[in-house]
Amino acid sequence: MTNEQLQKMVEDISIKYFAKPFRHRAYFNSRLKTTGGRYHLNDHNIDINPKMDDGQTHEVLIGIIKHELCHYHLHLAGYSAKHNTKQFKQLLKAVGGSRYAPRTQTRTAQIKYIYRCERCGLEYHRRRRINLVKYVCGRCHGRLHLVNEIQQQGA
Repeated sequence: MTNEQLQKMVEDISIKYFAKPFRHRAYFNSRLKTTGGRYHLNDHNIDINPKMDDGQTHEVLIGIIKHELCHYHLHLAGYSAKHNTKQFKQLLKAVGGSRYAPRTQTRTAQIKYIYRCERCGLEYHRRRRINLVKYVCGRCHGRLHLVNEIQQQGA
């Protein structure tokens, strides 16, 4: 999906669900890592994480666009655009927007090592190796041992 297609989609969703036009810019921002999208208070533009688009149904992307449009329309109407306000929660529920962005797959792919405590069984997922002589379980101070070393795909 291109930025022009995203702009058209945002404009269509704004008219359909909010009965108000979207008169600013919407674009993809590949620098977003943990968030689905962002509404800018100063210039009223919306940027969207391109990883949130699944390609077929655009279901997740539409939910994120509705969420950001709630910020947009509330702010332009003079209300607070914060997540914890009553107006935001009511509007988000009315249009069926998503409250949270789903986790992207890149976060789970970065886990390389799984350690387990011998005493309580708590698992630790780590990107880097840890020194098993130096570190112990944070819960019960039991010894840790390496359960699984996950092989990276393409490496």
